[in-house]
Formats: sequence, C-alpha cells, structure tokens
Amino acid sequence: MAGPRLSACGFCLLLLGLPIGVATVQGHSQSSSSQQTKTGQDNPSAATLPRGKKLVLKDGTYQIIREYQREGERVRYYSLERGDWEELPAAMVDWEATAKAEVEEKKSSSAMIAKVHKQDEAARMDNVADIDASLPVGEGAFLPSGEGMFLVEGKSVRILDQVSSGVKTDSKQTIKQILSPIPIVPGKKHVIIAGTRATVRLKTTHPEFYLREAAPDPERVSAVEMSSRPGESGPEVELVRAKVTHNVRQLETIRTLFGEQIDEQRSSISVQRWEIAKDVYRFTLSAPLPPGEYVLAEILPDGLNLFVWDFGVDASADSTKK
Repeated sequence: MAGPRLSACGFCLLLLGLPIGVATVQGHSQSSSSQQTKTGQDNPSAATLPRGKKLVLKDGTYQIIREYQREGERVRYYSLERGDWEELPAAMVDWEATAKAEVEEKKSSSAMIAKVHKQDEAARMDNVADIDASLPVGEGAFLPSGEGMFLVEGKSVRILDQVSSGVKTDSKQTIKQILSPIPIVPGKKHVIIAGTRATVRLKTTHPEFYLREAAPDPERVSAVEMSSRPGESGPEVELVRAKVTHNVRQLETIRTLFGEQIDEQRSSISVQRWEIAKDVYRFTLSAPLPPGEYVLAEILPDGLNLFVWDFGVDASADSTKK
C-alpha cells in the first residue's frame, strides 16, 4: 500500500529540516507584511515569551522563537533561527508542553543568576589579600578596606572623619584663683569641639562601630613603644556624650592644682570591644543612644586623644531598630 504523497513544497521543507506547515508565509502584500511586524504589545490578546523560548509542536519538535501571537486557528511567531515572522496552524502546537517549557526556562534562568552571584562573591573573597580586607558587617554589608573608624547601620557603612578638639581654660575658675587669698583653688580646663552639631547624623540608635588600625612598623617603632602598645587587648576607645554649650561641644573637664592634673571628668557611655580580625575591632552598645552629640575618642597614655570621631543622634532616629 502506497504511503502518503508529499508535495514538492513539502519535500523541500523536509530537506530543510522544518516540520511541514511551518513555512514562512509568502506572497503577501506590503501592507500585510507591515502588519505582521507588529508585536504583541499592539494586541492585548497576544502572548509574549522572553527571548529564546520554545514553541513546542505536537510532533515533538519545537521552534526557537522570540514571541508569538495566536489569532484564531493560526499562530504567528518570530523565529530567532531565521529572523522573520512565520505562521503555522494552532492545532500543530502543543500548548501544555509550551507552557511547561516556559516555566522550566524561568527556573533555569533564576538558578543560573543565583549561581553566578555566588561565584562573584566567592571570587571577591578569594581576591582579598588579608582576611580583614572585606569583612561581612551589619545586614549583608562589607567593611571597606583601609584604616579608620567605620559607622555601620544595617546595610549602610560610612567612614567617620576625625575632627580636632582643643583645650580652653575656664576663665571663671581663673578669676576665682586670682581673687582667692589662699592659692588652693584648682584650675579648670575644658576639651571642646567648635560648633554645636556634628555633620554625621545617625539613622538608628543601635549603631555599631569598627576600627581598623594600621599595623605598627617595627623599623620606626622602638622596643619601648612596642611594649607599651595595648597589643592583643586592643585600643582603648571611649564613647563620650558631649555637652552643648556656648556654640561648642564640651567633651571633658580637667582640673589641675599647682600645675598638676588632679582629675578629669567626662560623660562616658559603656561600649564593648571585640577583636574580629587582626588589627580590626568591633564596638557595640548595650543600650540605645538617646538624642545628643557624641564622639568616639581614643584614650592614650597621657590622656584623651584630641583627634576624635564625632556624630549626632536626632530625636527622629528609630529607637526600635537594631
């Protein structure tokens, strides 16, 4: 019994490796061709697939397409293989398999994006010269490289600039010393910063601070200086609440007698220090910061370092955010 006969056109399609009925429609007028170039955006009922999707046919083959439009019993699609619009009967399309292929493609793309992201993160960590050059801090942020004091608020990381403080003699106390018949009135000095408000304002009352110190140079630091360094105990840093008065921020009051310092007073807030890597220290708070002006100051053997890191907390800062 003779098998089904193929037309010359159908035989040509088989030679080209195309399923019968998937031929590009030819012989249309210029206006019809122009109409075919419109995308599914002009037709609310048109379905659009992402670039490089499959239009699966019932015979098990598929077309690689950019998009398709179903119009009654016909399907118009843009073939990425041939770079042109083509048509075929809608009955030839396996719509369930086409939808399934689209879902699988989306899952595959998402998995690939996640994999590339992980590879990029791993590559960045592998390229770090020191373990502390890109430390994870806060909520998914990384500590920048370089020395200095860093402020961490959630995903935000900012470096704090140091400002210079100065020592001002208390003139009222000096007058008391001059007028006193007995020279036992102590002198008084104040460590102050010009201005009543720091430039850096916190967005939360639960910040964290990270200090990366420069490693000491053995060739420039003497043995005595090296032995006097804190070493593994880390730097002594205090969080000081400033007193705003007379257009300045007062950090500390120093009392002296006969030229010798007898005491120093400052409003310090407890912080905890953690050494998280070589020459990198984390400072955390046990309680939220009330609104006010603050400084982080390093305590040196001879007293408060006059170069401090200043910041402020506004009343609008979220006291519930950690």
